[in-house]
Amino acid sequence: MEVPILKQGPYLMATIQSALTDADLLSLRDALVSKVGRFRSRGVIMDVTALDVMDSFSTRVLRDLAMMIRLRGARMVIVGIQPEVAFAMVKLGLTLQGVETALDLEEGLAFLDVTLKNQNTEESHARGR
Repeated sequence: MEVPILKQGPYLMATIQSALTDADLLSLRDALVSKVGRFRSRGVIMDVTALDVMDSFSTRVLRDLAMMIRLRGARMVIVGIQPEVAFAMVKLGLTLQGVETALDLEEGLAFLDVTLKNQNTEESHARGR
């Protein structure tokens, strides 16, 4: 199942609407990494609200995706991890270490806005030296 990727200003938003196969996850990863460059996106929001399970493969793919996007000059935040999913992930020792998370889309957008603003401020200070 293809995951819709929407452009909203400097951000891309991908909303997973149902369980994905491993191939679907890899396809999503490739599409997002490509679109970050094509649209010169500064951030990506990955909404996983509809997922009721995150296994070790999906966790690893999302963690790798966040690092790939970071290497492309953007930031990724995962939003909507359900309480039961968070509980199961902790019990199984699955981590999203190094990946930003937020409660919902609104908090994810706020995080990216602040991050982008801080990054722009740091860049302008560096140019001013």
